[in-house]
Amino acid sequence: MKLKKLNAAILAGLAGYSLSMTVATTAFAEEAAEEDVEKIAVVGARGAPRSVTSSPVPVDVLSAEDLQTVASSDMNDIMMTLVPSYTLSRQPISDGGTFIRPASLRGLPTDKTLVLVNGKRRHRAALVSIGGSGTQGPDLATIPASAIGSVEVLRDGAAAQYGSDAIAGVINFQLKNNAEGGTFSAEWGQYYEGDGESITLTGNKGFALGDDGFLSISAEYVDTDATSRGVQYCNSSFCVDPTLEGFNAAADYAQYVTPEFVDAAKEMGRTAQGGDVVQPWGQPNYEAARIFFNAGYTLSGDMELYAYGNYSESEGDGAFNYRYPYNSVLQPVRLADGAVWDPNEELFPGGFTPRFGGEITDYSLVGGLKGMVGDLGYDFSGRYGYDEISYSLWSTFNPVMMNESPTSFKPGDLINEETQFQADFTYDFAEYVFAFGLSYMEESYEITTGDPDSYSQGTYYQADPWGFCDGTASADALASALANGLDCGDPDDPVYTSGLGVGSNGFPGYSPAFSDKYERDSHAVYADISGDITDQLFAQAAVRYEKYSDFDAETVYKVAGFYQLTEEVGLRASFGTGFRAPTPGQQGTTNVSTRFPFADPVNVGLFPANGPIAQALGADMLKPETSTNYTLGLTANYGDLTLTVDYYNIAIEDRFYAISTLFADQTADTDTEEYANYLSLVDAIGETQAAAIGGANYFQNAFDSVTEGVDVVATYGIQSGMGDTTLTLSMNYNKSEFDSDPGDYFNREAQYDFENAEPNLRGVFSVKHAFEDLTVTGRLSYYGEYTNSNDVGSDEPLRLQTFGTEYMFDLEASYFLSESITLQAGVRNLFDNYPDKETIGDARNGAVYLTSSLVDWQGGYYYAKFNFTF
Repeated sequence: MKLKKLNAAILAGLAGYSLSMTVATTAFAEEAAEEDVEKIAVVGARGAPRSVTSSPVPVDVLSAEDLQTVASSDMNDIMMTLVPSYTLSRQPISDGGTFIRPASLRGLPTDKTLVLVNGKRRHRAALVSIGGSGTQGPDLATIPASAIGSVEVLRDGAAAQYGSDAIAGVINFQLKNNAEGGTFSAEWGQYYEGDGESITLTGNKGFALGDDGFLSISAEYVDTDATSRGVQYCNSSFCVDPTLEGFNAAADYAQYVTPEFVDAAKEMGRTAQGGDVVQPWGQPNYEAARIFFNAGYTLSGDMELYAYGNYSESEGDGAFNYRYPYNSVLQPVRLADGAVWDPNEELFPGGFTPRFGGEITDYSLVGGLKGMVGDLGYDFSGRYGYDEISYSLWSTFNPVMMNESPTSFKPGDLINEETQFQADFTYDFAEYVFAFGLSYMEESYEITTGDPDSYSQGTYYQADPWGFCDGTASADALASALANGLDCGDPDDPVYTSGLGVGSNGFPGYSPAFSDKYERDSHAVYADISGDITDQLFAQAAVRYEKYSDFDAETVYKVAGFYQLTEEVGLRASFGTGFRAPTPGQQGTTNVSTRFPFADPVNVGLFPANGPIAQALGADMLKPETSTNYTLGLTANYGDLTLTVDYYNIAIEDRFYAISTLFADQTADTDTEEYANYLSLVDAIGETQAAAIGGANYFQNAFDSVTEGVDVVATYGIQSGMGDTTLTLSMNYNKSEFDSDPGDYFNREAQYDFENAEPNLRGVFSVKHAFEDLTVTGRLSYYGEYTNSNDVGSDEPLRLQTFGTEYMFDLEASYFLSESITLQAGVRNLFDNYPDKETIGDARNGAVYLTSSLVDWQGGYYYAKFNFTF
């Protein structure tokens, strides 16, 4: 069987990344009207698009109809539901990670997956995750499902073809290109628990631009309420309610748990947190409005102008950890007149839980000219992308300002910008397609200064700021203080209060010292050739040279092939190298947040590896990650049965990761690591700033790793007098291991969890049955077991908890009232299944479930949807 290429007209649309060009998309849309047309993928080879089962590398193709079967407006959730190797978790109390959730593909974070829209690189979000791999990738939530015609997921390393980031694979979103008609949908849903109510409105409309062009506009509005899946705060260090089982009447904290306090704490929970607990655990409040457009205009038979872009605004807010009375930041002080001022009485009689909000603005514009000159295809394009997170914080205070502190703050903004120009060409040599091109890109990452109160060192960052007890106060001031009960001989007198923590508690603002802009540029050239070597053998080879202004140049390559063994069975394999340079954001981001590694809150900072703090603590300069990737697969097509099985192995050297926190304490014994770290901070930033930091970490090229696994995708169609049924099974087995000793960077808990804290096996089995006007879809999601650890002390072994396998079942029914109107109703997690409760102390402060779990812990969700097509 000869593996045929598409004609030259379609090849013209494949210049550049050879992905999702308008002419090709239109052709496939027309073919899709026929029932038995194979799914076509244009990722993976720069030549002609190929069917999924004849592609030299594994590709999933998801249609707009597939996306609509998932009861979520968040593209991250849609991808996780439909692609088992794509995973993400909900991250409450994770700063910006609460609103922009980092995901992974094949066990690798999304900054190792290249995201494209219409074949062009999608700009990154401004968020850099503060832990783990420090992911900074595109925010898929800014892409409304109503704008998407199809999605292609290339599950193979492709850095030589498409550039840095494509270590784990490539995700390409093809936008709708309709010149007429449109859709509108309205969806309402909520969780079984009666919270998390969500309303989603989406629409798409196509317009003709004369006889030779189109403009497709899509919009989406989402409003989602928060959920709460925790219990009332009751730890060994403090328990809010004396009626709870964990309350210890003999503990020191019991003196503060009065009826007046309990009432005040519950009122704080109701008014500030919107619930009956002082610290909720769940999804945040979230609201978003988005618009996307896609346009094309044919200038002649061989030349076309195109453009697309988006604008998105969203905002969300969630809770931080609860601060109970008289912890390290809620301590009384003496004011200038010597009077005692107690924040527990004046500001927070029930303790406080800071609320953290983020406003995200995202927009982009891409434009270009493509066409054919004889057998030469060309594509000249430029793009600009902008993403900004503006943080806000309220229901908190700056402890070192005490009575002068506001209770709401603007800690600062994070901004990521990208500009890229590229020229891409293809040449059709009858039996082969040769592709080549060049690219130039500029990137910047900026941290803007917060409002002054959010980082002010205030008056009370040190003991006795008014000099009452060191002899520097005036006689009148001292007399006033004595009259107010001052006792310099009592070490517990409020005059000696210190170590309160500098900045807005929960998330100190970015001071001028930590605000900066990081910029770089890069250029690349590539070449790619693919074609049929024999009637049965298709092969491709690619090479790419890329140079970054802040790193050395790198040359990567890839070879791949597909062999049609029989009419039904094919074999495929690939081998390639790749690299990923740390982004400007990953090199420059700074984040100081209040965490609870112990009973009391501690300001812990993530600092740039090349900055003075990290350098003082022993950091090395960053360098790019490099990878070697190979796959071996089998495809089969027996009439109504389609099967692909692919093994993959991804070895990464110099993997980018955040080290375990190095704690610093000026009050620790002088022979401890904590005191040595404090002295290092003093040398780097001075005594005052060092005293405000209780811990620090930074990104490093910490270790080598090997990730390997198997993907299985099978579909089977059944036609009968009772309707049409489609069975789909997708399974992913994935395992990541260290390939070097990470002991210099990770504590033992981090080492164990890296290899064991996620399910190795995940699968999705779905059944879709259509009979006349009724369509029913059932989907079963499977999560294998996994084990989490908790380090309770260096003298004790790790505590381990193995979480069992979980099954979650979704059910949806659609009924066509007319050619224009469809009604849908369904349930996600029909049987209200939850993962095992956490039992080893890694979840605390009211959390019941392991919040980092990939297994959803929100419970069952039901919804109804109205669809109108015109």
